[in-house]
Amino acid sequence: MGNSALKAHLETAQKTGVFQLTGKGLNEFPMDLQRLASSLRTMDLSGNKIETLPSVIGHFTTLKSLNLNSNKLAVLPEDVGKLKKLEALHLNSNSLRQLPSSFGQLAALKTLNLSGNQLREFPLQLCRLRHLDVVDLSKNRIQRLPDELEQLQAIELNVNQNQVSQISSHISRCPRLKVLRIEENCLEISMIPVSILADSQIALLAVEGNLFEIKNLRDLEGYDKVGHKVCGQQLSSAYGIRTLIKDLLSTLRFWYWS
Repeated sequence: MGNSALKAHLETAQKTGVFQLTGKGLNEFPMDLQRLASSLRTMDLSGNKIETLPSVIGHFTTLKSLNLNSNKLAVLPEDVGKLKKLEALHLNSNSLRQLPSSFGQLAALKTLNLSGNQLREFPLQLCRLRHLDVVDLSKNRIQRLPDELEQLQAIELNVNQNQVSQISSHISRCPRLKVLRIEENCLEISMIPVSILADSQIALLAVEGNLFEIKNLRDLEGYDKVGHKVCGQQLSSAYGIRTLIKDLLSTLRFWYWS
């Protein structure tokens, strides 16, 4: 990409607070962006070939949205934790194996997309983020959902298409979790904690594509009281349908007013 084209994008960003340079085959983070570090609100560098995010990313203290989808990032610098105003972070389709320890310092983060990376463990740093609403960890290699997950503040957690074979019963203690998606994993029915059905805030549980048939969930203790939570089964009763719709509408209203 020519210097004149980059200059034009920088000039636009200086006026609007939005820098968008997608699908241009960039191999490196455009260092000229540093001069906008104190004013940029949105940065979109998705669809490039960036392998390294430099430490100067921590200088963008006014940034609210950062989109780095579809690059070649294998690691993130510790400096990313300095983005105190960041509300939305999109890192889908990279090669991340873990998150930096400073990730838990992203105090304003509400939306996190990490689908299509190489995470093998649930990032416990997320449990320190008090304003987190939506977390997408689908299409990774996560094998278990640990006890520490009870501290997660998210409303929706997506771990579809991982390798999850164990779920801690502590997940039922998540104070705000309304939607839990665990489709296409490696779960045996015996690994589904009864407390998810009977003692949690979860309004929608998606578990299709695991090592059991949805209809077999009916054998779990407490299913007769809360079976309407399960997505993927055939809801035979009008009560179940009405209740599921009510739960979903309640969740949507919660997202809207949060």
